[in-house]
Amino acid sequence: MAKECVITGKKSQVGGGYSNRTRATKFNPTGARRRLVNIQKKTIFLPELGKKITVNVSAKGLKTMRKRGAFQTLKKAGLV
Repeated sequence: MAKECVITGKKSQVGGGYSNRTRATKFNPTGARRRLVNIQKKTIFLPELGKKITVNVSAKGLKTMRKRGAFQTLKKAGLV
């Protein structure tokens, strides 16, 4: 399964590395590196449904769930 947040849709990205040596020599010895998302596997109890749901969610998605409520957020994401 791909590492993707079910709420925000965040995934890993490939970005270029940059070293301090580049500034001195105009030569970039670093290659591309994968920047991973902070994905957590969380089990959340939903009192509205009376059951637990396990979701892969990013730290930003957890913050969103705390702000709006877990049921509303997961309903909008299409998981409930």
